[in-house]
Amino acid sequence: MKAVIQRVTRASVVVDGETVGAIGRGLLVLLGVAQADSVDAARRLAQKTAEMRIFGDAEGRFNLSLLDTSGEALVVSQFTLLADTRRGRRPSFVDAAPTEVAEPLVREFEDALRGLGVTVAGGRFGAHMRVDLVNDGPVTIILDTADLQRPRRG
Repeated sequence: MKAVIQRVTRASVVVDGETVGAIGRGLLVLLGVAQADSVDAARRLAQKTAEMRIFGDAEGRFNLSLLDTSGEALVVSQFTLLADTRRGRRPSFVDAAPTEVAEPLVREFEDALRGLGVTVAGGRFGAHMRVDLVNDGPVTIILDTADLQRPRRG
């Protein structure tokens, strides 16, 4: 599972002219689910996302998390994060989970965030979406569940 998290002052998702999800200050989470992902991976990634200290404290240092700031999260499923671009010019998406696997894991990620006390909005799974955001900083972080299993160096 991969997530691109962007600190935002606001973000929204529009499908067919209708706003289906919107937040104020918080995180836009673009979430890609791989075939091998699990409920545990979704929960661990949600915890890491909620606890990532990328919001400024009174001195402007990255010391506060989404939980500390009572920020919101807009979660948008994005299978293209699983693109394999090693060969040729057209990306392959064979590692991306099929809908019947990915959609429940996206919901599990959202539910895990809610369980931590985060207000969560979402896109519409499988729809063509227009995502509008104001990136604050800009701050953009890439998280991968494979990295959550590795021991930290130094």
